Amino acid sequence: MRILFWGTPAYAVPTLDALHKAGHTIVGVVTQPDRRRGRGKQLVPSPVKARAEQLSLPVFTPVRIRRDEDCKEELAALGADASVVVAFGQILPKDVLEQPPLGCWNGHGSLLPRWRGAGPIQWALLEGDEETGVGIMAMKEGLDTGPVLLEQRIPIQLLDTSIDLAERLSSLTAELMVQAMPLIEAAGPGREQERLARLKVRAQAEESSYARMLEKQDFRLDWSAPALSIHRKVMGLYPGAFTHWQGKRLKVLRCEPLIERLKDQLSTNSRQLVGQWPTGGHAPGTILAVLEDQGLVVSSSGCPLLIREAQLEGKARSTAPVLLQQLKATRGDRFDVD
Repeated sequence: MRILFWGTPAYAVPTLDALHKAGHTIVGVVTQPDRRRGRGKQLVPSPVKARAEQLSLPVFTPVRIRRDEDCKEELAALGADASVVVAFGQILPKDVLEQPPLGCWNGHGSLLPRWRGAGPIQWALLEGDEETGVGIMAMKEGLDTGPVLLEQRIPIQLLDTSIDLAERLSSLTAELMVQAMPLIEAAGPGREQERLARLKVRAQAEESSYARMLEKQDFRLDWSAPALSIHRKVMGLYPGAFTHWQGKRLKVLRCEPLIERLKDQLSTNSRQLVGQWPTGGHAPGTILAVLEDQGLVVSSSGCPLLIREAQLEGKARSTAPVLLQQLKATRGDRFDVD
């Protein structure tokens, strides 16, 4: 098939690679414009653009595809059979969706209609979902509202970070998209409703969850929350959740909630810590123990939390015992109240 690929972050690269390896002709790659990053504010291409250039594929970087009529004409002239969209970062307008005769297909990292929107992986972790997955969806004008052609579920582990989960879902997206292409090709062109009927797609339920854009305050840890809630924020917003220690920002990167009912899901060394500190009796954010080989045990509104890895402002990310040396923490100390 002749495929026009739309994508921007590293999450989308495995799908581009898989389609190329499967023998499809990638007629063009559409991605977000280069962004200034780092201390030097150098222009950096998106991961998809970088990979497309390695594969010698033509690249298009419209600032707003909805308003870029010249780019739309260029893309239409490529004669793609289908468009494949994976985390592109812009909503495609109706005239772009209607260009390819075999439709536009999106690889979305959630179990639709659960978590429509920009941050499905983060929100699945923040809300404590037990499973997630990937859906290959026929695109419509609405936000992730189209019918689903293929779907596969995977469990979410307690100690998964958003990066861990994204890597698994990224690989799964690539696998499912390659599986979807022969089905889409076999269904052939024609009126959309008839084409989708031949594919036997599943319509989404009306009720959905919206994965809203994250804001700065979402990343701040609240030690008066339950340990599991704090843990979900650390893992779901990895590596950005933060607190303050003696006036300096401290990013908390890895932690474990020391909760009896979750004991079997904890790391081996952490299981023996469960139940050693009674709940209550300590102000939230109080250090209950300094464990040279494991980290800091901190109080919350309920069970304690073990901080295993963190990054103090101006320092490299560290685990025990280096982290403990940097913080110079002792039992009874408290994290700053923001």
